[in-house]
Amino acid sequence: MRIITRTILLLSLISLLADIASELLYPVIPVYLDSIGFSALWIGVLEGVANFTAGISKGYFGKWSDRTGLRLPFVKLGYLMSAVSKPLIGFFVYPIWIFFARSLDRLGKGVRTAARDAILSSQSTKETKARVFGFHRGMDTLGATIGPAIALLILLWHPGQYKTIFMLAFIPGLLSVALIFLLKEKKQPVSTLGKGNFFSFFKYWRIASPGFKKLVAGLLVFAFFNSSDIFLLLKTREATAGFSYPFLGKTLSSETITVAAYVFYNLVYALASYPLGAMADRFGFKTVFAGGLVVFAGVYAGFAFQPSIGMIFLLYFFYGLYAAATEGVVKAWITNFAHEKDTATAVGFYTSCESICTLAASVIAGLLWTSAGSLYTFLIPSLVAAFTAIYFFIYIRNKA
Repeated sequence: MRIITRTILLLSLISLLADIASELLYPVIPVYLDSIGFSALWIGVLEGVANFTAGISKGYFGKWSDRTGLRLPFVKLGYLMSAVSKPLIGFFVYPIWIFFARSLDRLGKGVRTAARDAILSSQSTKETKARVFGFHRGMDTLGATIGPAIALLILLWHPGQYKTIFMLAFIPGLLSVALIFLLKEKKQPVSTLGKGNFFSFFKYWRIASPGFKKLVAGLLVFAFFNSSDIFLLLKTREATAGFSYPFLGKTLSSETITVAAYVFYNLVYALASYPLGAMADRFGFKTVFAGGLVVFAGVYAGFAFQPSIGMIFLLYFFYGLYAAATEGVVKAWITNFAHEKDTATAVGFYTSCESICTLAASVIAGLLWTSAGSLYTFLIPSLVAAFTAIYFFIYIRNKA
């Protein structure tokens, strides 16, 4: 059986282009926001609210997709919303407008994600699912490597040209939307959950399997203490403040080092996603995922203190392995536990609950950073990740 079908390949290319657009901005946003007066607390609130908007809407649009038996309309609209929001951030300096533009981008992610993941699930079997999601995450993250690399080159040769980067992100975003029109779909079996209000997707918990409930419970405990990656970027910038290094006739500042470290992390993540997905298919999801949590605990413990430049890049290397061992594996694991007619609802339910936890985690991280410094912002998640890994090893089955 062919593991990577035409549909999976196209969806992965679409995600690659969309992530080039998104990740052109991601490592630049904290630096840009800092330059226009945002504090660490407000950056945490912004990212928390933006991710909350994406996450809470995934449940609603996932259930809507299952109820109609259609996926592509949600995929098209979601990628289009994200594409048109990219240039807006660079033209607004008022906090309310930046919140609007960033939330619109993340809302697009909320509209498309559950429906897209349901397509990926339908294109795979339980024996190949981790590889399929790993391949998709790898391509997605390759875009997350290319995007920051472009941003790094622009900042290296034209320091402070943030608006140029925001405008440039519009191009790959539109290309991703264009590729969606090459996809075709057949109407899927319709969910039996029926209509409901915006939060009716929470009803899925009533019919979810015991395995799904145990899995999601463990994931959400971890998510409640796992703040946005933007704090890793802020920590990198803090640790390299005042550092300068000659490179290709230019001087690397803390900003360019921060983006370079993020590019390196995404490269590791992209290259490791498919191999670790294959390992999850062979040795079990629990083994790979829990191992990823152990790596996360070590990485955050390292960031809790003042790492050197070399140590920072080593930590980002292992952080890339953690992401590759968890992101795609979690999606595959959840869809294996989900009911076939409610795959998008199950994915949406988890990601919506995760968004609530991430909002809380990001706000708490910002408060901790502002009031007590960065030490506890990283040390507490490190300890929680270690305990969560023990929970997974003891209580969770490898597969559905």
